[in-house]
Amino acid sequence: MAHTNRRLKAFAYHLLVGGLALIMLYPIIWLAMSSLKPNDEIFTTAYSLLPSSFEWSNYSKGWAGFGGNTFANFYKNSFIIVIASTFGAVASSALVAYGFARVSYFGKAFWFTCMMITMMLPRDVTMIPQYILFSKLGWLASFKPIIIPQFFATPFFIFLIMQFIRTIPGELDEAAKIDGCSRYGIFFRIILPLIAPALVTSTIFAFYWNWEDFIHPLLYLNNPDLFPVSLALKLFLDTDAVNNWGGLFAMSTLSLVPIFVVFFLFQKYIVEGISTTGLKG
Repeated sequence: MAHTNRRLKAFAYHLLVGGLALIMLYPIIWLAMSSLKPNDEIFTTAYSLLPSSFEWSNYSKGWAGFGGNTFANFYKNSFIIVIASTFGAVASSALVAYGFARVSYFGKAFWFTCMMITMMLPRDVTMIPQYILFSKLGWLASFKPIIIPQFFATPFFIFLIMQFIRTIPGELDEAAKIDGCSRYGIFFRIILPLIAPALVTSTIFAFYWNWEDFIHPLLYLNNPDLFPVSLALKLFLDTDAVNNWGGLFAMSTLSLVPIFVVFFLFQKYIVEGISTTGLKG
């Protein structure tokens, strides 16, 4: 009887979790299936997932892009922005986190408090001052205002990596000092290899955030040749003719592919990086 009850509870648990997973995945499934529907069926048969006929041409028409710019160019722009921004954010945040976690200096608590306060500022508060600053620097209509600020560290990544560094015994630093390592030597030779899970976690989050970023390209880029995928999708709704919903949904589906690939390849690092940042050694 006890064994039967356990099996029933396990079945009910998996049924509940499976149902919730299906609810969360339904919008993505609907998007993927709608990308294969004829344009005039997408909203008239929104209740039905299966199309009356599979319109694979939605992908070829969508990939053709606009004004001579195919989605190959938009993907290239996205990867340039994402790779450069991700590297800058993670590398600078790791260095700052090491300073907060291991280096003692005057005003450390004050600067740490300032860093934490910046995490609470809404993005809307800084948007206009940043735009004015970048305009005076002559950075508009380029990738500079999107990429360069990422090289000045991200508060969330600083906090995440700093908590991970605190789990590393300080005796390793002392041993390295005895062997003649400088602070930079300790960071690059001792700390950096040991915080790989936190670095990978930060890299994944940075990739997600930069890949889906829409507002910054919208503010700073006015040349379609420089548009990333997130901004290029808007062009499907900017035409004077009938909106190409099939092409829009097809390219939206393809835009999710890099995110799914990154997640499934590195999901174990996400769990490990987050679960250990709350521990203090």
